[in-house]
Amino acid sequence: MNRREALIALNMMDSLGPVRVRNLIETLGSPEAVWSAAEEDLRRAKGIGAELATSIMRQRNEVDPDAEESKARKYGARILTREDDEYPASLKQIYDPPLVLYVRGAFEKADKHAIAIVGTRHATHYGSSVADRLSYQLVKAGFTVVSGLARGIDTVAHASALKGEGRTIAVLGSAIDKLYPEENAALADRIAENGAVVSEFTMGREPDRTTFPYRNRIVSGMSMGIVVVEAGVKSGAVITASDALEQGRSVFAVPGRVDLPASRGCHMLIKQGAKLCEGVDDIVQEFELLIPSAMQRVETAMPRRPDVPLTTDEQAVVKALWKGALDVDSLARSAGLNTAQLSALLLGLEMKRVIRMLPGRVVELSSDLFPSS
Repeated sequence: MNRREALIALNMMDSLGPVRVRNLIETLGSPEAVWSAAEEDLRRAKGIGAELATSIMRQRNEVDPDAEESKARKYGARILTREDDEYPASLKQIYDPPLVLYVRGAFEKADKHAIAIVGTRHATHYGSSVADRLSYQLVKAGFTVVSGLARGIDTVAHASALKGEGRTIAVLGSAIDKLYPEENAALADRIAENGAVVSEFTMGREPDRTTFPYRNRIVSGMSMGIVVVEAGVKSGAVITASDALEQGRSVFAVPGRVDLPASRGCHMLIKQGAKLCEGVDDIVQEFELLIPSAMQRVETAMPRRPDVPLTTDEQAVVKALWKGALDVDSLARSAGLNTAQLSALLLGLEMKRVIRMLPGRVVELSSDLFPSS
């Protein structure tokens, strides 16, 4: 058994994870040495007691890395180990990098400039709108968007990245052949064509309450920074933010309404030092030295509908709303128009389905304005 096969096989073993495998390798010298080591030698590794050593001895005769690779290929996936060049360099830098990655699609060098967008499964209209806007703008600026393919904010982030004709990576909390939620199967197929669908779990592994928190370190580990959009205080998104901080990644949080439980996780992160995110500018400016042209790309990536011609004043309104929804008075100041002018323009723009009027005299760009993917 070579080194690569040994890593695949070790990932298939029960009760072993990246940290324990690393301890075994440090003690025995290589992954493949686990297959020839005596039980007493296995016990010498940190975190490997008598019971687990006995289990490893038994499982050595049961796991079959060749059969596992065959299963992955039949499902249209490849298995990458840390020995493979395509394995993301950013993941190798974290404390507990996955031993292997099951991948549908492909990674590209540009994916090193990735931003994660995560949040609640029960997104409000506000949260979905923010995630939609941020993801679309980030891919237009040249970033890859990473998320977890869960319902709510994750789904919006992936779909909007595709809408912006950009790259997106989905990290699963289940085996790659046990997609959850099932209704995102079509979205996963599209992601695989324009990025990658990724899992570290062996074929056939069903999702459970332990797999989702475990995958969060990969979401943050693959990213330069993470943006939390709507999250409860004890949510998976907040756990991902904690992982990101431990990994030395930048953490951004979008503020929300003070009376909504979904805002409390974001507000807690901001109090603890996360960067306040009011728009894509706050994210791009953090990394402008790494991607100098990113801000220029954002500014020139205005949404448009070729079938709807806009006057100069209408274009000023759209540009003012590009960073997010505004109340009418703020919009008038930002667009350089008086209230009477703006009122007439808003009526026309709403009829053209360019803007939406929200309660409280708040205006936002309509989703119809963005080109469909």
